[in-house]
Amino acid sequence: MNENRVQFYALYLTRFAAGFGFITLATLLPTYLNVLNPQSGVVVGLFVSGLTAAQSIAVVPLAWGGDRYDKRTVLLGSIVVSIAAYVAFPFVESSWGFIAARALQGVALTGTGLITLALVGELSTADTRANHIGKANSARFAASILGSISAATLYQQYGFDVVFGVIVALLVPALFGVLLFVEPDDTRIEGFPFSDLALNRKLLTLTSFRSQYAVAVTMVRNWVVVYAGLKASQGGLTYAALAVSAVLISEKFTNMLFQPHTGRLSDRYGRALFVFCGGGLYGLVALCIPFSPAIGRTLGLPSMFPILGQLSPAFLPLVGLNALLGIADSFREPASMALFADEGVEGGGVASSFGVRDLVWRPGSILAPILAGILTTGPGIQWVFYFGGTAAISGVLTFLGVLSYSHGTKALTQW
Repeated sequence: MNENRVQFYALYLTRFAAGFGFITLATLLPTYLNVLNPQSGVVVGLFVSGLTAAQSIAVVPLAWGGDRYDKRTVLLGSIVVSIAAYVAFPFVESSWGFIAARALQGVALTGTGLITLALVGELSTADTRANHIGKANSARFAASILGSISAATLYQQYGFDVVFGVIVALLVPALFGVLLFVEPDDTRIEGFPFSDLALNRKLLTLTSFRSQYAVAVTMVRNWVVVYAGLKASQGGLTYAALAVSAVLISEKFTNMLFQPHTGRLSDRYGRALFVFCGGGLYGLVALCIPFSPAIGRTLGLPSMFPILGQLSPAFLPLVGLNALLGIADSFREPASMALFADEGVEGGGVASSFGVRDLVWRPGSILAPILAGILTTGPGIQWVFYFGGTAAISGVLTFLGVLSYSHGTKALTQW
């Protein structure tokens, strides 16, 4: 038990270090755009999509390698690639150099995320799996909060070199933690497990929800921040960067705080029920976001805040609603991950199972920002939340229908 606990801690540290690196680069992306000043719109797009494309390409080979060979070795290699990517960033002098380093970062992020979760799922017992996955996700959210707060401050004070030095300083202990404390994995899956898992009845049922929910979360999670900072003439609230950060952090904080507990509850009372309730609540809260100004005015909430200054009565409702989104997603995420892990551990290949989960998410996460942009410049930004909320509710209703039809009416509480 103590040996397992140390292995979990090493994997949580890896999850934290990888998450810190990701959010730091995301925070500094506008700075890189200003410094490198790419002249082509295509090149600007590649600053973001280069990472996503590399992640998508890396999923299948890394997941296959994790199941076919030693997951610990694949994870160590991914951490080494992460260190190489972040060491390379300070030497970037052109847009194409940044895109190349970003692609390397994408491969590393896929490897660390996928294999860390696979090992956590494999080391856990069936009745503790969601709890341990929730703890791993909490480490990632803690990194997101600290990284988003510290990235801009470190850059302004010390420049890029120190920022990436901090990331490497986190990754090196993670590397040695995995090397020293995580035991080699002797599970070997022959063949190509993706082909079997793609037809797995449970995973197909989850896909009916996840493919729609990807659209909802990508739109809502990203556009809450856009809504907070966008000019009032374009439908936003015109908040300054510090207030926007407060809105952003509220969702990550509640998600971090609740995931270990909701994961433990889903282990006890049924994972499918938590996926259904969490996804449905997410959709209902998303539909309320455009009404945050009206809620603030109706409740007579303040518009002046210490440090933040003059905002509007919508600020507290928006922070509260985004915090509720974090709580809703904390019900859904560890339960969903544990369901995928359950199928992998039972023989299909746990890394490939998480790989299928990742691939199902990709189409919605790529198309959703494009649709959100069209809605923002067309009928109005409020329609992003109406569409996203509806997609989440449609996803849980589809999930309930497929689950009941394929696995019986009691499956919602038995899975």
